[in-house]
Amino acid sequence: MTDTYAPRAAVRARPAAGSAVLDVVVPVYNEETDLGPCVRRLHAHLTAHFPYPFRITVADNASVDGTPEVARALADELPEVGVLRLDEKGRGRALRAAWSASPAPVLAYMDVDLSTDLAALLPLVAPLISGHSDLAIGTRLARTSRVVRGAKREVISRGYNLLLRGTLAARFSDAQCGFKAIRADVAAGLLPLVRDTGWFFDTELLVLAQRAGLRIHEVPVDWVDDPDSRVDIVATALADLRGIGRLGRALATGALPLAQLRAQLGRGPLPAAPARVPAGLPRQLVRFAAVGVASTLAYLLLFLLARGPLGAQPANLLALLLTAVANTAANRRLTFGVSGRRHAGRHHLQGLLAFALGLALTSGSLALLHAATRPSRSLELVVLVAANLAATALRFLLLRLAMHHRP
Repeated sequence: MTDTYAPRAAVRARPAAGSAVLDVVVPVYNEETDLGPCVRRLHAHLTAHFPYPFRITVADNASVDGTPEVARALADELPEVGVLRLDEKGRGRALRAAWSASPAPVLAYMDVDLSTDLAALLPLVAPLISGHSDLAIGTRLARTSRVVRGAKREVISRGYNLLLRGTLAARFSDAQCGFKAIRADVAAGLLPLVRDTGWFFDTELLVLAQRAGLRIHEVPVDWVDDPDSRVDIVATALADLRGIGRLGRALATGALPLAQLRAQLGRGPLPAAPARVPAGLPRQLVRFAAVGVASTLAYLLLFLLARGPLGAQPANLLALLLTAVANTAANRRLTFGVSGRRHAGRHHLQGLLAFALGLALTSGSLALLHAATRPSRSLELVVLVAANLAATALRFLLLRLAMHHRP
């Protein structure tokens, strides 16, 4: 089999003189008061804690106050600071312009209020520099995140991310946190397909990245809400709903070139393990036995619960079917170390074959027992346990053959 696995190349640890490894974009609109302290604090942090050359780009979204003058003064004061002036508003528009023009291999952005603790910046971009991941986001919804904000914003944020999971099948946890990074080569492929120019820009970019098979790294952050935030929550929510509808239609109708995007940017499948690598039979037997014990106990409990209202044979069928599906899923992950959806259907078919054979063994044993005598419940259980042991041995052989099959 041809090995198609192609990991991302790491950013050079020793870049050319004067070239920045990271470009942090700070989009602003009428932020003449906060811009100076923000950029100086960010610059001081990067100087002290970031081990590579960096750049800070102030992306001015058509400000009408003194923001442009403050930005130019910062650029004159700090050599790593640059300014990009846009004639139209829109955070997404500003990020697209700044990222598209930047020569840095890793691109990031953060909000001017610096609500996110800057200690998370290096963990955010390190997986992109190393080539491990393609995008990175700060998340306020991880268990280890520490967040200070009002109940209203908390409910809105969690509700929005639940909505994304239900409508767009999003698997990332926090689409709205203003603390994200992307590799420049990935941005070059994704940005032409992102239509939103406002607050939905982040969500659209992440959904496209997920559908392209890219790896999204999530960093738990410490985050303190800015009480002076000027975001219009109602207008932003309505714009986000329109964005979800538009993007959902595009995904449903095939208007987006996802296959080409995946071929261009997605990671190839992992190489198969060499056939000579031992399969770990002793460990598999131990784990299979543990799963088997749990499955047998669950089977017996379900059989006893259903025996009265259904009768012996229907109760056996129901209990065996339910535990067979759970048994296959547990053995697939715990015993044989198989994860993901690849070949999952074939594995469950193999499990159902084992179920059918187990059903024949247990049902046949029950039929023979009832034909020979009027057994007690305890004798029924003894016979069923013996039949299940035989079915379990057969299940192990069939599952092991399925899990170690090489296409």
